[in-house]
Amino acid sequence: MDAVQRHRSMYKGTTPPWKETYRKRCVERLKNSRSRLLEKFRQMTDSSGDGKRSLLVQEVMEEEWSALKASHSLPSLWNGNPIPDVYTQQQEFDELSALEEIQQELIAQELAILEEYNNSMRYEEQYLDSVLEGMDQGGQIICPVCHANNLTVNSHFTMCSCGLYVNTIGRNVTSEVLQNFLERRVNEHMEDCLHNPSFSMAFNTDQSTNLMISCKVCDYLSVVL
Repeated sequence: MDAVQRHRSMYKGTTPPWKETYRKRCVERLKNSRSRLLEKFRQMTDSSGDGKRSLLVQEVMEEEWSALKASHSLPSLWNGNPIPDVYTQQQEFDELSALEEIQQELIAQELAILEEYNNSMRYEEQYLDSVLEGMDQGGQIICPVCHANNLTVNSHFTMCSCGLYVNTIGRNVTSEVLQNFLERRVNEHMEDCLHNPSFSMAFNTDQSTNLMISCKVCDYLSVVL
């Protein structure tokens, strides 16, 4: 029995012992590489690249395979070649079936991250569009807390009938200034998190108030005004 037959006989019909460990490590690495994935996605979008191909899965799988192989006795499946090439050479091996299964799971996860990012981008665009539309309709801004009423912004305070009130005496706050504050904070949050932020009024120890932006998912918290 030659080496190829022995290898096939050893693993055929079985689950490779490294599969679950490798799968978990790949999933975790892809999750932790979200910022890198989104940067690749933005670069691809800017250059009108192919939106259907995987962006980071191949890289994640190769990196984790090398890391796992350093501490475990594993077959040499990569050899510096992309998955399709390895499939062509050893497509009947159960190890490769496991790799393909993991690859498909990672691709689905990658697509879910990008879809969530696109949804958040649409939310951001819709809100910022509403801000700009509010500015066009008499220099007013739609309240970021209730998304229903126009804010009253003057040299003394910024307020909304929903209950938002921030004292702005001596701070030279205008509608244009507040609009820039809002855009800056929304964009800052979107750089690292895909989820929608929320706005609220917070009280300080001296009972003064601030307009805050926060995110329950990533724990982002910042003062807008």
